[in-house]
Amino acid sequence: MKIEGQGARMGALELLEAVLRRKHPLEDMLESVESFTRLNPRDRAFARNLVSTTLRRLGQIDALINHCLEKPLAKGSHRSHDILRLGICQLLFLETADHAAVSSSVELAGQAGQAHAKKLVNAVLRRLGRERAELISAQDESKLNVPDWLWYSWSKAYGEDTARTIALAHLEVSPLDLSVKSDPEVWAEKFDGAALPNGTVRLKKVRNIPDLEGFEAGEWWVQDTAARTAVQLLGNVMGKHVIDLCAAPGGKTAYLVNAGATVTAVDRSETRLNRLNENLERLQLGADVITAD
Repeated sequence: MKIEGQGARMGALELLEAVLRRKHPLEDMLESVESFTRLNPRDRAFARNLVSTTLRRLGQIDALINHCLEKPLAKGSHRSHDILRLGICQLLFLETADHAAVSSSVELAGQAGQAHAKKLVNAVLRRLGRERAELISAQDESKLNVPDWLWYSWSKAYGEDTARTIALAHLEVSPLDLSVKSDPEVWAEKFDGAALPNGTVRLKKVRNIPDLEGFEAGEWWVQDTAARTAVQLLGNVMGKHVIDLCAAPGGKTAYLVNAGATVTAVDRSETRLNRLNENLERLQLGADVITAD
């Protein structure tokens, strides 16, 4: 029986492998992993959310896998490991129905050349389905999902209570923030969002970005409000020359050009600069783009 959404799960698996096994940034891989890029908008949104949540909760997920295994997975079982991670994420953190999370993960194992791991995937997920309430309540989610070196650094600098607050904030799904060329209040109303005091338009719901009004016309770009604030601290840049180092994917460059600056955008990654150029072209903005370290 064909399970709905398996293409999205395969796309999610290959995205996760690109991030965890080949150490590529997730944002870069969203445009280069073919099994993901060829998905329809709905499946892309599901796959992206699945991978993002798995990465956000990776410490908890791996602790649960270790709890269920009598011995560690064999060397070379990376793909089976990642299939388990995605299955647990669906089961425990995305509120996927138990039978769907289990059956789709078992099916994915066969699809991904891991038929030998089907029984293991089935057993681990079914056990977690039964024991999840007790296991999750016993976990320290704030500490488990932060690397030890980073937890130590935060605790030393700010104290453990603040470190916990920071870690818990990282588990929240980030809002979708937009910088618009003009009239943030108008665009906030169009999107049923909010215009923040610094001019950022914040959407209440994350939606498929290219489908939103004004995307093709280049009326706005995605830019976290913290990134926008950084360039706003420069003040009036009209007529000034600004060098944007580590510029890709180009949010700050776009803001500066739109504010009247002449911008030299520098990044060492040619691939990421291709994205910057595409973004500037869509926005009908221009900058001097240089590939350099």
